[in-house]
Amino acid sequence: MEQRLTIIGLGVSNLKQLTAFYENKFGWKKTKASNESISFFQLNGILLSLYPREKLAEDAGISSKGNGFNAFSLAYNTRTKEEVDIMIETLENKGVKIIKRPQEAFWGGYSSYVSDPDNNLWEIAFNPFLSLDEKGNILDE
Repeated sequence: MEQRLTIIGLGVSNLKQLTAFYENKFGWKKTKASNESISFFQLNGILLSLYPREKLAEDAGISSKGNGFNAFSLAYNTRTKEEVDIMIETLENKGVKIIKRPQEAFWGGYSSYVSDPDNNLWEIAFNPFLSLDEKGNILDE
């Protein structure tokens, strides 16, 4: 198996609401492959897909019941510490729920957490140990 990730699929409670969140709060654009049943957002070389939670569970052959901590987070890394503060202020002004305010992290970086309407956690972080290229991809140095 190749060491790569193609799509991150989120099973969402309300497709229209979550699609609007990513379009209006994060300022992202759906791909042409999106339709009334699924939304795709191009993230560097990975797609983020939003699909109704019940349908995703049905496709996997499991129950859609359950709540609480999802045991994962998604991360958006910035090029500077200051960019974390600017992004959090911008997102807060758009009504995005701030879970953890920007602060020095135990691992040596600077990070904050926000959540989408389904409580999927997004870490907004500056990691001084990672370098990003012009497209925001992590460079393997």
